[in-house]
Amino acid sequence: MPKETLETLISELNHEEDWRRMRSTVACLKGGPPAVAGLIEAMAHGTPEYKVEAVRMLARIRDPHAGIPVVKMIADENEAVSKAAMASLEQMAGILDEPTAAELVKLLKEERHRESVTALLGSIPTSIGPLTEMLHDPEESARITAATILDHLLDPRSADALVDAMADPAISHITMETLRKLTAIRDRINEVMNELANVEESELREGARQEAVIKIHPIGRPAVEILIEYLEDDDWVVREAAADVLGKISDVRAVEPLMERLRVDGDTGVKELATKSLGLLGDARTVDLLVEIIPIRPLRVLAVEALEKIKDVEVLRPHVELFKKLKTDRDGLISYNSGIILDKLAALDAQLDEEAWAGKE
Repeated sequence: MPKETLETLISELNHEEDWRRMRSTVACLKGGPPAVAGLIEAMAHGTPEYKVEAVRMLARIRDPHAGIPVVKMIADENEAVSKAAMASLEQMAGILDEPTAAELVKLLKEERHRESVTALLGSIPTSIGPLTEMLHDPEESARITAATILDHLLDPRSADALVDAMADPAISHITMETLRKLTAIRDRINEVMNELANVEESELREGARQEAVIKIHPIGRPAVEILIEYLEDDDWVVREAAADVLGKISDVRAVEPLMERLRVDGDTGVKELATKSLGLLGDARTVDLLVEIIPIRPLRVLAVEALEKIKDVEVLRPHVELFKKLKTDRDGLISYNSGIILDKLAALDAQLDEEAWAGKE
């Protein structure tokens, strides 16, 4: 029997027969950019049921090129498709580019999508640029919407644009209040970090760091950009505190900065807390770096624990032989977490074993 084309396999993503759906899933996950392009094309003309499965699959593949096509599915007349698109974009938040964020911002002008899109934009790091651009929109209602969302997000990156927008009478009261809040947040974090840096006794610094984390953590996501700045501080205990809080807040904006700390920081304590925090974030982008640091003795247990927390288990598959080896490690935590990773991959294999399903043809 001739081998079926990728296009045919992709078209069977919602086939009524289980084995055909499974075979299609395998083809999509292994197909790379051609599979993404094929899914986007098929999704544009598919049934509502197919569109739902397609946007879910694109979220699993996590290719930024799928961002705008998935955004377009939000406006689909079928509610299930629209909801699936929103959920998929939330899963892809950390990899979405600014053009995708800009397409989402355009949907703010539609009453039907405003509430859900507003919530989604808060989890997308690239949304601040398009939102600040919207402060200059010819429509007053659009400018008010943008200013209101920026007030909700309280992201320091919006400060300059908010200052410029203070001359607009329609939104001046909102921008002034937002800037006041941003100033208060920065002042509070600076105060806490200065107190921490002023603790000179080495035996007191760990307790002071923990206290600083307790004070800053409740601020939540508005603290993220400021804490990312503190990752570059000259004082190791300040960098440790920043890395610790960023993990507890668990905002995807922290992934790349924490990875950079793990790569370059000269302090082992900072590296340890960066590794722990990357584990809490569970982002697929961290896999290769976490694998790379496993041989470093102070970090090996933390690295394997962080890898076990990766949300997209499929990205761990290229390292399966390593995890088999680590399952026999003398360290119980390394062995245990490696075993969990292998169990998760085995569960996926049970669903996605292409040869097993193909044998049923």
